[in-house]
Amino acid sequence: MASKGTAKGNAKGLELAREKMRQAGVDEVAIDTFAHYYRLLEHGETGMIAEDTIEPLDMEALADVEVPDETAAAAIRETAVIKLNGGLGTSMGMERAKSLLCVRRGLSFLDIIARQVLHLRKQYDATLPLMFMNSFRTSADTMAALARYDELPVEGLPLEFLQNKEPKLLAADLMPASYPKAPDLEWCPPGHGDIYTALRGTGLLQRLLDAGYRYVFVSNSDNLGAVPDARVAGWFATSGAPFAIEAVRRTPSDRKGGHFARRKEDGRIVLRESAQTLEADKEALADLDRHQFTSTNNLWFDVQAMVEALDARSGILGLPLIRNVKHLDPSDPSTPEVIQIETAMGAAIEVFEGARTIEVGRDRFVPVKTTDDLLVLRSDVYDLRRDFVLDQAGEQVPYVSLDAEFYKLVGDFDKRFPEGAPSLREADSFTVQGDWTFGPGVKVRGEVALAAKAAKRVEGGAVLDDQERQGHDG
Repeated sequence: MASKGTAKGNAKGLELAREKMRQAGVDEVAIDTFAHYYRLLEHGETGMIAEDTIEPLDMEALADVEVPDETAAAAIRETAVIKLNGGLGTSMGMERAKSLLCVRRGLSFLDIIARQVLHLRKQYDATLPLMFMNSFRTSADTMAALARYDELPVEGLPLEFLQNKEPKLLAADLMPASYPKAPDLEWCPPGHGDIYTALRGTGLLQRLLDAGYRYVFVSNSDNLGAVPDARVAGWFATSGAPFAIEAVRRTPSDRKGGHFARRKEDGRIVLRESAQTLEADKEALADLDRHQFTSTNNLWFDVQAMVEALDARSGILGLPLIRNVKHLDPSDPSTPEVIQIETAMGAAIEVFEGARTIEVGRDRFVPVKTTDDLLVLRSDVYDLRRDFVLDQAGEQVPYVSLDAEFYKLVGDFDKRFPEGAPSLREADSFTVQGDWTFGPGVKVRGEVALAAKAAKRVEGGAVLDDQERQGHDG
């Protein structure tokens, strides 16, 4: 139990935080949602999901489901598409929307997303509106980049809406943090679970319903595998589920990430993130045989069901809290510790009775979180088809690990692959330690590890076979 003094301080903290949000023009729905989570924090809520409260989840696979062509076509015609596009790619040294990164043939993530949707509209004679949930940092760049696609906007619906922002809270007393020398750092995004709050607060959810859209497909803009696929739309429509998430089997690279499970108490499906896992349960989290499925963050919801759920909860869906502790200035550990209140959009699966998951192929999950991922995406591991859908060329995606000292930032990465990515189609793994620059037409086959203490170059046309190379030139 909090002491009286702490509770008073917290009450004052919430009052100040609310006022700060109002002064910044934040929507009242978002302020009320923030207040809900503030009170949970005040009462010691951590959002942790203990291993002994859940059990493993199994599910059907899309590959085993029959979806008639006419069912798929009908479903995609009643679908709207939303891309989460608030990320700046700061971990890769970017200062603008990550989706502006060049991916293939001079095209950015945004170019490929736009072209995927335009192609599907023609293929299915569908309206298929596309909207981006931008942050105040990504809005201008994104809208400028999309301006070339005159036919993209759909009448009556915007191309973008903005995610909300909220104050960072001092961990010591839950007061809103102040940082006059960089006021922007006093604010943080509320996690992608904010999508439901933003859709309601902007009135977009009701507008979608009024315009006759029954389903919404949501995915991250940095995942080009997340095409609004008509077969998945058809499966979702016939399932009758109010909410569904596409899942993939976890691989060793997913050991530290979240997973699906079933809650013992009520049988609901839950999505447990690593930040919601107790230290004692980290071994179970990493057990790929026990918890076999992770989220692609490709999700589908029934618009009417979402409107009803939000109405019944006064606009607050009640997603599980994620309590994220960071420094006020993430680049300066001497600044005070703050709590960022976050929610995950996939966690909405536990709100809806009858929610479903379905296993999809790894080709629907091609996220780019690091330059390791970017190298794979730019390589010949994937073909970009005429409909702008990625085709995985080989049977598996190779494991890539590039030395963070030289490749973590996009600018440094590009300098070392000036002629483009090497061929990785026949690679099992590609590990680079040290400062290597690659000429054109390099091929990697099998398991290759490069190591060097001084800067080295792999000459154009070199074939790197199963080997460990210690500072040799190509």
